[in-house]
Amino acid sequence: MNLIWLQSGGCGGCTMSLLCSDARDLLGLLRDAGINILWHPSLSEQTGPEALALLEACANGEIPLDLLCVEGAMLRGPAGSGRFHVLAGSGKPMIHWVEALAARARHTLAIGSCAAWGGISAGGTNPTEACGLQYEGETRGGLLGAGYRGSAGLPVINVAGCPTHPGWVVDTLLALALGEFGADALDALARPRFYADQLVHHGCSRNEFYEFKASAEKPSDLGCMMEHLGCKGTQAHADCNLRPWNGSGSCTSGGYACISCTEPGFETPGHPFAQTPKVAGIPIGLPSDMPKAWFVALAALSKSATPRRVRENATADHPQITPAIRRTGLK
Repeated sequence: MNLIWLQSGGCGGCTMSLLCSDARDLLGLLRDAGINILWHPSLSEQTGPEALALLEACANGEIPLDLLCVEGAMLRGPAGSGRFHVLAGSGKPMIHWVEALAARARHTLAIGSCAAWGGISAGGTNPTEACGLQYEGETRGGLLGAGYRGSAGLPVINVAGCPTHPGWVVDTLLALALGEFGADALDALARPRFYADQLVHHGCSRNEFYEFKASAEKPSDLGCMMEHLGCKGTQAHADCNLRPWNGSGSCTSGGYACISCTEPGFETPGHPFAQTPKVAGIPIGLPSDMPKAWFVALAALSKSATPRRVRENATADHPQITPAIRRTGLK
């Protein structure tokens, strides 16, 4: 399968993340799966006229294009011209390249939340008219339109995240190469279900604090960050704490609140990222699938039963009280 990777309005962080893949030989792994990287702006030798000739051949159908990966938002400005991002040496806006190549591709993948929804590039007043490949925030459409399908029949596959996890990209590409990725592998926002059917909350190292509603009060604290510090891990769709980054880390294990970066619109939440908005002292963003009345009742019960160890450790930067030593036998 031939793969072309383009970069548009973004920071390049998804490529940086991909290079942190835990595969010993990332390019060899893809090659063994039958994936041939025709061109990547950071990894390929071809530049200038050679690269442009290759892109033209794919756009014209002379070279088959199986996988089109796009990183970064589509910059449609100014005034819809796309001239804010012209592919170097071509005189042609990147959005026109993407449209031409997507029309040929068997599968089109949005790598990261900028390519999926617009992401950080579309934040604020969005002066560059940034959007995703098939979404503009939460609204279907984007650059390619709501009805777009690759020649294999799938919509744009949104491998969302800011940046996206290297494992999400690799697993999606491998599944496509093996012919084991169909429409039923996508969730309602066209994200791969193997990670989007999970919550960041699953496997979080702070879950004991969450269970007792023992909350952190400042960034260095060990407690749950949902109540005060803006954490959206109980709502965010991703497996970050089940599939650690670089083998060991995640935002929450590193002491920073989950900002739900796999979701459309995460870049403009309407409140500071590290602050939990509340009404009458109750967080607005409640855990997925939990009615407000249940949460309030559970929180009150949990706080009344919080062990001293959990309560005091929650507002410390290292454990103050260790678990009691007890016999666990059933004699």
